[in-house]
Amino acid sequence: MPAYTPSEVHSLFRHAFNAGDVGSLTALYEPSAVLVVGGKKVVGHENIRVAFKSLVAERGRMTLETRDIIESPEGLAVLHGSWIVEPPPGIGDAVATQGVSTEVVRKQADGTWLFVIDNPYTPIIAPRQAPTNDA
Repeated sequence: MPAYTPSEVHSLFRHAFNAGDVGSLTALYEPSAVLVVGGKKVVGHENIRVAFKSLVAERGRMTLETRDIIESPEGLAVLHGSWIVEPPPGIGDAVATQGVSTEVVRKQADGTWLFVIDNPYTPIIAPRQAPTNDA
């Protein structure tokens, strides 16, 4: 099932992840898309498929909330989401993982939307503080 709006990309991703459907996850990406895994760029369908195969093998249940969508008239959109993956039951001391994601999606010629860039771990940068006058 394709995404016809940028927000549907997140919904389809969550559904495919929770179903363990590597094929459907990979199909949400353009052929030369970039996915960041473990701090490294994974490029292209085949490499993304391999990355998801190992990630889904360890899967738990994902919740994903779209926090913001910034869409351009040129058919690009930036998605920001927050997610949590709870470990499967019976995994002992496993803990949930969570993060804030930033993705770029592009509208395709057929009207569907696909990931171009997907970074599930957006770097959190502390705000700069104004200098103080401690004289």
